[in-house]
Amino acid sequence: MSSVAVLTQESFAEHRSGLAQQQIKVAALNSEDESDPPTYKDAFPPLPEKSSCLEAAQEPAGAWGNKIRPIKASIITQVFHVPLEERKYKDMNQFGEGEQAKICLEIMQRTGAHLELSLAKDQGLSIMVSGKLEAVMKARKDIVARLQTQASATVAIPKEHHRFVIGKNGEKLQDLELKTATKIQIPRPEDPSNQIKITGTKEGIEKARHEVLLISAEQDKRAVERLDVEKVFHPFIAGPYNKLVGEIMQETGTRINIPPPSVNRTEIVFTGEKEQLAQAVARIKKIYEEKKKKTTTIAVEVKKSQHKYVIGPKGNSLQEILERTGVSVEIPPTDSSSETVILRGEPEKLGQALTEVYAKANSFTVSSVSAPSWLHRFIIGKKGQNLAKITQQMPKVHIEFTEGEDKITLEGPTEDVNVAQEQIESMVKDLINRMDYVEINIDHKFHRHLIGKNGANINRIKDQYKVSVRIPPDNEKSNLIRIEGDPQGVQQAKKELLELASRMENERTKDLIIEQRFHRTIIGQKGERIREIRDKFPEVIINFPDPAQKSDIVQLRGPKNEVEKCTKYMQKMVAELVENSYSISVPIFKQFHKNIIGKGGANIKKIREESNTKIDLPAENSNSETIVITGKRANCEVARSRILSIQKDLANITEVEVSIPSKLHNSLIGTKGRLIRSIMEECGGVHIHFPTEGSGIDTVVIRGPAPDVEKAKRQLLHLAEEKQTKSHTVDLRAKPEYHKFLIGKGGGNIRKVRDNTGARIIFPTSEDKDQELITIIGTEEAVREAQKELETLIKNLDNVVEDCMLVDPRHHRHFVIRRGQVLREIAEEYGGVMVSFPRSGTQSDKVTLKGAKDCVEAAKKRIQEIIEDLEAQVTMECAIPQKYHRSIMGPKGSRIQQITRDYGVQIKFPDREENPAPVTESVVQENGEEIGEGKYIKEADPGSPRKCDIIIISGRKEKCEAAKEALEALVPVTIEVEVPFDLHRYIIGQKGSGIRKMMDEFEVNIQVPAPELQSDIIAITGLVANLDRAKAGLLERVRELQAEQEDRALRSFKLNVTVDPKYHPKIIGRKGAVITQIRLEHEVNIQFPDKDDENQAQDQITITGYEKNTEAARDAIMKIVAELEQMVSEDVSLDHRVHARIIGARGKAIRKIMDEFKVDIRFPQSGAPDPNCVTVTGLPDNVEEAIDHILNLEEEYLADVVDTEALQAYMKPPAHEEAKAPSKGFVVRDAPWAAGGSEKAPDMSSSEDFPSFGAQVAPKTLPWGPKR
Repeated sequence: MSSVAVLTQESFAEHRSGLAQQQIKVAALNSEDESDPPTYKDAFPPLPEKSSCLEAAQEPAGAWGNKIRPIKASIITQVFHVPLEERKYKDMNQFGEGEQAKICLEIMQRTGAHLELSLAKDQGLSIMVSGKLEAVMKARKDIVARLQTQASATVAIPKEHHRFVIGKNGEKLQDLELKTATKIQIPRPEDPSNQIKITGTKEGIEKARHEVLLISAEQDKRAVERLDVEKVFHPFIAGPYNKLVGEIMQETGTRINIPPPSVNRTEIVFTGEKEQLAQAVARIKKIYEEKKKKTTTIAVEVKKSQHKYVIGPKGNSLQEILERTGVSVEIPPTDSSSETVILRGEPEKLGQALTEVYAKANSFTVSSVSAPSWLHRFIIGKKGQNLAKITQQMPKVHIEFTEGEDKITLEGPTEDVNVAQEQIESMVKDLINRMDYVEINIDHKFHRHLIGKNGANINRIKDQYKVSVRIPPDNEKSNLIRIEGDPQGVQQAKKELLELASRMENERTKDLIIEQRFHRTIIGQKGERIREIRDKFPEVIINFPDPAQKSDIVQLRGPKNEVEKCTKYMQKMVAELVENSYSISVPIFKQFHKNIIGKGGANIKKIREESNTKIDLPAENSNSETIVITGKRANCEVARSRILSIQKDLANITEVEVSIPSKLHNSLIGTKGRLIRSIMEECGGVHIHFPTEGSGIDTVVIRGPAPDVEKAKRQLLHLAEEKQTKSHTVDLRAKPEYHKFLIGKGGGNIRKVRDNTGARIIFPTSEDKDQELITIIGTEEAVREAQKELETLIKNLDNVVEDCMLVDPRHHRHFVIRRGQVLREIAEEYGGVMVSFPRSGTQSDKVTLKGAKDCVEAAKKRIQEIIEDLEAQVTMECAIPQKYHRSIMGPKGSRIQQITRDYGVQIKFPDREENPAPVTESVVQENGEEIGEGKYIKEADPGSPRKCDIIIISGRKEKCEAAKEALEALVPVTIEVEVPFDLHRYIIGQKGSGIRKMMDEFEVNIQVPAPELQSDIIAITGLVANLDRAKAGLLERVRELQAEQEDRALRSFKLNVTVDPKYHPKIIGRKGAVITQIRLEHEVNIQFPDKDDENQAQDQITITGYEKNTEAARDAIMKIVAELEQMVSEDVSLDHRVHARIIGARGKAIRKIMDEFKVDIRFPQSGAPDPNCVTVTGLPDNVEEAIDHILNLEEEYLADVVDTEALQAYMKPPAHEEAKAPSKGFVVRDAPWAAGGSEKAPDMSSSEDFPSFGAQVAPKTLPWGPKR
């Protein structure tokens, strides 16, 4: 008996490799079906022994040797040598650079191979190429082609051998070119030449030539022969399943090609070596001659439909007959009407073959089942389920349904076909009994409405009545709809579809006129609003016109009542849109636009939000003063009054109402508002507002500075009076460049004409299309006189003259600087007169003027005035501390620009002086003392202004003085306002928002003292005009805050209510619902005691708010407490096994019981002393009823529990796993350490005893073989 050892660390005895191998047989399985442990040699096969001879080492030894396979390296290296005489680039000085290096780089990039070049002593080129085999071969070919001089040679081989050199898809040729690093050119098939050209190195050409000749020689040994054999004998030569011809081909090594039965060719082609080919031909000739002598034929009639069964799948039946009987069966082609089948073979075997042919023909049958075509899809079933049941049972039966025919064709083995036929017939009978169909005619134009959006209507009908509804596609234009299914469902679906159709026939189409500008709004962003309308009126189809059509017609289509409702709804929506799109234009003086906008758009944003309107201001660079307000009429009026009030507060603006008959309003406004605009411009830009046309209101509002308003009022009333008497109008034409001259500076010329004649003269504005048209309005006599005067002026302007004047050259620069801006202004003002100054560098003082005589004279006068101003110009200093300069300049220098324009002066601000550096010049002396390095100059006289404070004003003396006064008026002033210190933080607001808002609103700077100063004084700095408003605003805010403080004190009244803590959860309610309602209803804060705070009274509830509100909240709480005190709690014993059933999923069942009986039911927690005790709390009657209900439930559920437990008693108890014995570990027999106890178990953690693969070990002689 062989010994068995357990392989564990303790029982190991040290052993060494090289023990004598013992043949140990594995014992048979024992009676308990347990196999013996494997032997040590089987489990751990030894490595091959070290062999003294090379042969022994090469032989595989043991189990290890058989499994070792050589691993090929994926990267290979090849070295090519190019002799000096064959090198293409021989320049020794350019090695490693130049063209040769570029080519190598290109080859490396293209092939992915790595190239290294070196020069040998004989100046030959050595190239080492590394990479994958394919890359190396490609690189080698490129190197030879591009770095080595090319030679060429030709080799002649027979033309028919060329295709063998090329190979399939040219693969052989490519392989040959790569292998030899040459280029091989083979003549095209149409070329009669048999010469193949090889280009490459001398060595490569030799190799390639040899390979080509080798291929040709191989083909010379091969031959091709054709043998003509009658087609009918081909099956005998091929043999059943081509076995015979296959054997001949295998034995002779010859390729034999027999044409397939479908190809009408008789010759058989043989290809192979001459001797073997001759053997193959001889054998086939012998078979042919033999069959020709011995065979005879018989002809039989077989139904055409049965031919395919005789042939069998892929001709298998014919091959089967040929194999069994040696008889060939000839079937007429499918396109022939012949039913004659010919059997060819030896006479004694024809009878057997005939029997088989008839058996095959009759093994399959074709049958048909009568079934209405509309039932076909029900027979097939959903996704072919019904049919699949039959085909799975009888896979050889083929069932065919023909569309439009009332029959089903079955084809297959007779028995199977009969069974399938019975099944289908029973299925048809059943379907006819329980299914019906009906066809209805509905105009195809209604089909898409019947289907509904995404098939909603038709799917509903299908699901509701369990029917199938077949609606023809649109392109068929068919009216026939077919309904199939349950007879009752079919009738109901038919009724509903016909009702829908009749309803659609009674539909009406209505055109709704909606202005196109509202279409996009009605549709809404991404169609949201129109989707809402369509959902509201699903039966109405709403069609909007294409935006390109510019049409206002929206078409509604649907049932009459629905269309009417939808029309009213949409008309109401349009009315709201019209109401919200009411627009008012408010003229506001341009200088006040910035105040209306406010800092960061604060003012305008506030007006927009509060009035719920859209307010559009003109662009900053636009000349327009009109602000457009859009929204509801009432809201627009509110916004308008807000904007006008801002303007009124900011300036000395007067508003006057003038009563003028409304019938005269249009004539006073004039064509496109020209007349009224001329009055507004003439009167300093006042705003004249006429009431809406058709309102019947006579009041006209004039708004602007008081003197201008009075002037406009006089002119308006005078004009109205003229209009009421006799009014006459005449149009004149003059070049646009003359208009300014006709008007004159400040309107002087035109005023003179108006005063002389009493007529009103209207010039075109920049917006008018006709820029030459001048309109004269007034009495006939006045108009005639004004026309005469203007015509004279225009005639003089047309009389062009040239004049000159003398201007001191030192003043020339003033006229030509800034690209001649002064000259441009003169030209615009004086009828386009051309003024030419002499070129710079020439000392000429002659200035030429060219233009209309009057214009030239006026321009000369203006130039003279400018020269006088320049000569009278003085420079004045205005000392204002630098810290105020930014404030004086205003935003973007707007204030300074205004003063410059108003007073015609130049203002220059000094450069900013920040932290002036100390003077370190040692040379300067002051009071006879030298100021050394590092010393500072003494401070200047405190009375004298600093250089950085001095603003320089240039211009005429009187204008400079006026400008100086205006600048000084802009210096901010500081006032102090007393505000209680505790209010400061509220005035500042969150993150300074409050104080910032006041500073923006009043255009001042408000300085709040630091908190540590505890000061009540707040400083306001700004312009004198703004200080009073700012102070009033600040004091108003103080009053508001004080009122809020008082209100806060009233709201902080506290009331304590004593309530037993056991009622607290009920007062709070589920998720705080009850207490939240009390808080919101009475506007109070209710605080419950903290359970964890032992010092706090647990029965005290604190209510904070207004006194009367706290009392009302207290009453509400006490009312709840009174109700709770009436409640009782009863414990009921309820078997813990039914608790889960009574509670229900997520407490749904118990909540329902509690809501029904208005009680609270508490179940014991896990680990409670009595797990069956359930507490019910509520009004006595409710508690009784709830207890009865849950006891009934317990009885019901307990019966189920008892039944379940009884059943489980009979069920197989769970198998208890036996205590497993401790694992023996991995056991082997005949282990070395078991044989003798002298050897010690190896240390498994030692890398010497158990070396890991690839790891280096100490140089020690080991049984694993010598270290390499």
